[in-house]
Amino acid sequence: MSDVFGIQAVRSALRGSADRARCLYLQKGRRDARINELIGLAREHGVRFQTVESTWFRRRLSEGETHQGVLLEVLEISLAAEETLFETIPTWHGPITILVLDGITDPRNLGACLRTANGAGVQALVLPKRNSAPLNAAALKTAQGGMDGIMVVEVTNLARCLKKLAAEGFWLIGTDGEADVLHSDADFAQNAVIIMGSEDKGMRRLTREVCDQLVKIPMFGSVESLNVSVATGVILYERQRQLARN
Repeated sequence: MSDVFGIQAVRSALRGSADRARCLYLQKGRRDARINELIGLAREHGVRFQTVESTWFRRRLSEGETHQGVLLEVLEISLAAEETLFETIPTWHGPITILVLDGITDPRNLGACLRTANGAGVQALVLPKRNSAPLNAAALKTAQGGMDGIMVVEVTNLARCLKKLAAEGFWLIGTDGEADVLHSDADFAQNAVIIMGSEDKGMRRLTREVCDQLVKIPMFGSVESLNVSVATGVILYERQRQLARN
């Protein structure tokens, strides 16, 4: 089981993934319009709910987690296999966008990237099995429903998967602060795989080597790089801007 907590995250889960929901826990004494909405959604989807004392949340969650008096217990998320991705690609209508996160180990960054990817119309998110953040409660809370409609794929060999995507006609665009090409000059007008590396180390060498193009986001202040979720948004929405123009 996993926990989804916080009003917005629980609302998104009940609306988009109610089949995985098992029990909604509400803090005793909390009744307002937003709580009533969650109760209504739980009843609509046949999800059991009960009230608990505030101390229950402190025992259940880590210190500092903001639950807003609501927690939804859900079945663990099952990530898609690489084979499923390649079986599904022919059913999607282009231009297709696949986001790859290489070495993102912070669950909140993962969740934020998911939310951004959802907003930018990404069809699939690919994660390496090793050296990747788990899709835990913190990630799901930050994503706030960002998983809905996106295939999340776990692969054992990322470089091999990228080569297969290239063979399927995808243009592989990696991000690198030392690249010569600005993100605004990249060619996004085709099926694309956008690859984001970790903030400290970037993409791994094998990942970098299979990229068709490396691009950078220009920095004008004193910081050397953007948070990975912010950088993901910049790249994905530049792609959408170019697609809308063509």
